[in-house]
Amino acid sequence: MAILGIADYAVIVVTLLISSGIGVYYWLTGGKQKSTDEYYLANRSMQVAPVAIGLTVSYLSAVSVLGVSSETYVYGTQYAVANIAYGIATPAIAYLYLPVFFKLGTTSTFEYLQKRFGSAARTAASLAFMLQLFLYSGVVLYAPALALEATTGISTTASVVGIGLVCTFYSTIGGIKAVLVTDVFQSTLMLVSVILVIVTAAVNVGGLDQIWEIALNGSRIEFDNISMDPTVRHTWWSLTFGCFFTYLSLYGANQVQVQRMLTIGNVRGAQAALWWSWPLTSVMSLGLCFSGLAIYTRYRGCDPLTLGRINSNDQLMPLYVMDMLSGYPGIPGLFIAGVFSAGLSTISATVNSLAAVILEDFIKPLYRIRGKEITATGSIIVSKLLALIVGLTCIALAFMARYLGGLLQAALTIFGVVGGPVFGLFTLGLFTELANEKGAVIGLLTSLVFSLWMGFGQPKPPIPKLDVSTSGCSNATGYYDYAEPSPFVGQPSGDDSYFYLYRISYMWYCPIGSVVSFAVGLFASWILNVFFKEQPKELDPDLFNPIKARAMRQRRKNNENEYSSNIALGTVPTRVDTYDKT
Repeated sequence: MAILGIADYAVIVVTLLISSGIGVYYWLTGGKQKSTDEYYLANRSMQVAPVAIGLTVSYLSAVSVLGVSSETYVYGTQYAVANIAYGIATPAIAYLYLPVFFKLGTTSTFEYLQKRFGSAARTAASLAFMLQLFLYSGVVLYAPALALEATTGISTTASVVGIGLVCTFYSTIGGIKAVLVTDVFQSTLMLVSVILVIVTAAVNVGGLDQIWEIALNGSRIEFDNISMDPTVRHTWWSLTFGCFFTYLSLYGANQVQVQRMLTIGNVRGAQAALWWSWPLTSVMSLGLCFSGLAIYTRYRGCDPLTLGRINSNDQLMPLYVMDMLSGYPGIPGLFIAGVFSAGLSTISATVNSLAAVILEDFIKPLYRIRGKEITATGSIIVSKLLALIVGLTCIALAFMARYLGGLLQAALTIFGVVGGPVFGLFTLGLFTELANEKGAVIGLLTSLVFSLWMGFGQPKPPIPKLDVSTSGCSNATGYYDYAEPSPFVGQPSGDDSYFYLYRISYMWYCPIGSVVSFAVGLFASWILNVFFKEQPKELDPDLFNPIKARAMRQRRKNNENEYSSNIALGTVPTRVDTYDKT
């Protein structure tokens, strides 16, 4: 196996130094982080472009760089249908969810739940969010470590610790500004990495059209699976609905993405950033899908996993780069730097956002319970200590990621089983007046238990894969002969002997979790209101989506006009209850 040279290591080191240097720069400049508003929200002074890029790279991450390409190689192109859902979800987020957070002017998205429901709902959702991000950060840190292990022989432990410490360093000292500016730099390296793979394959086989033709002959091109069976892993229905809800949950209620949009001074700028992030995300996602087809052109007759050259399909892309480009000093290092950058961009956002949530949702409320307020200086010191602790915890959790299976599916499973129930809680608050705190918490906890059972319950059936071949291998060290093509026929779908709930596609976890949280929360609230005489409280229209808020204000205005007319007529007025039970 080829290894990295001095030039490659130099490129990687320079990349990490630049990211660290950006953190130092923002530590020493500007307001020098004298307030949490600067540390967590950049004084709401960020421009649209860096935020749009930041939204994209934090969503894609190293999981996507390695996972989407291997997904296409192993299972075909059906996953590309997910990009349709991004376009459908974007306007819903921009005009129904995002304006509410701007009106409240909060740092933590969970402050909304405090105002809408109460402290119990806020605490429960914050804890669920922390669970989600800690689990996900482990997967994201583990992905770049896989890249190094497959190409250089450096241990996974050294990779995880090294990347994690660099990321924790610049996130801790630089705050959200450093996170967003490094995103711009790191996104360039991510894009270069994907282009390297595609261009190399195109040159090798004679053009982009040949990449497509080879993939078509190998049964890797699939866009027509319209099965409505929820146990089929990827279909139009599961990908459209699944990614629609996943995208909504990440951009409409997730602290990481909402906090990034709040760094822009006004809602129109944040909406523009969100709209720009959609095509950026889709271009990158489709490029990663195509890179999987490019990799397939190299290994279509000599599968490296079957030969034992790698121990996970998620190592396919770095192996391909080393096989094809190790003779060009610095180029493999540039690719590895791109994978590192993808991981760094996501973990840095995670560190900053988790620190914000812990400070705003747990530490400050504890101070208030004791009748005190934490000072601005104290808040900054605590914020940086929290960022350091969170970063170190992410490093520790990364070593659990190896037990979660393929990177892409593991990440989306975590998004679904935790993010879905939390998103359902936010949607319940934003769209209904009936919901109360007890009902909302019951809905959230019920959905979390059900989703975790569905997502991590065992045993699960093996995932059907498209056939691979070793008939074209001249030997196991990388020589290939494609004169003897082999059949490429997909394996049959799931085994009915497994428990049905465990056979459901992971793409349905987020929709199911969201719907269960919303439906159970609404029903429990209705039961409490009708049978236990829970008294509804007067609600601020600003706590609801703009359409609902407008209707509430109009209804209250009509009620006031009717009340005034009754007084003018001298009749006994009957106040119409402003509480809408629909």
